[in-house]
Amino acid sequence: MQGRLITFEGIDGAGKTTQLQWVRSWLADAGWARSLVATREPGGTGIGRHLRSVLLQVNDEVLDDRAELLLYAADRAQHIAQVIEPALAEGQWVLCDRFTDSTFAYQGLGRGLEMGLVEQSVRMATQGLQPDLTLWFDVDPEMAAKRRQDRAGGGTDRLEAAGLAFQKRTRQGFQELATQFPGRIVQVDGNQELEAVFVIVKEILEPRLKQWLSEDLMEVS
Repeated sequence: MQGRLITFEGIDGAGKTTQLQWVRSWLADAGWARSLVATREPGGTGIGRHLRSVLLQVNDEVLDDRAELLLYAADRAQHIAQVIEPALAEGQWVLCDRFTDSTFAYQGLGRGLEMGLVEQSVRMATQGLQPDLTLWFDVDPEMAAKRRQDRAGGGTDRLEAAGLAFQKRTRQGFQELATQFPGRIVQVDGNQELEAVFVIVKEILEPRLKQWLSEDLMEVS
């Protein structure tokens, strides 16, 4: 059975993490996948958790934008080598909360780094690995900001604290990526209630999952 990589993308507050958790349970309960791995970036490994703390913790020290880009690349390289590639090689389906599209959207459009530099960092970290499917949860930045404020505890991480204009640029980055890769990136209206969004997600996933399972059966036969 062939492993598959499904990534969940969107600005902070888009609901992607909740949807990933629900998709994981649905896939397992419905018997869609033989084996599942749910992970995230940054922080999908022990080393990555240390990097996540550096990347997202709010403090008085300013993290240079290029340093931020390279730290995300380091997290991803370790994550792929330690978690994603071994799982895919075993035929598992990997559900990942953020992947390369976040780097292009956040560090490229959001931070305004030169796109060639961003592409170089992504190629170095991934060695060409790309998702089989990306669900992009598109949500209005103002609504996403309200959702973040309503979270338990009310705290914000360093990216969430970057401001509304930053989130708007990041959303634009995701929009441009969806235009560039329409076969891989599927836009999901994330402005609705989470339960309604999940219904849409299942409608998107079911035909793709059937196609994958059919392809796997043909390879076995």
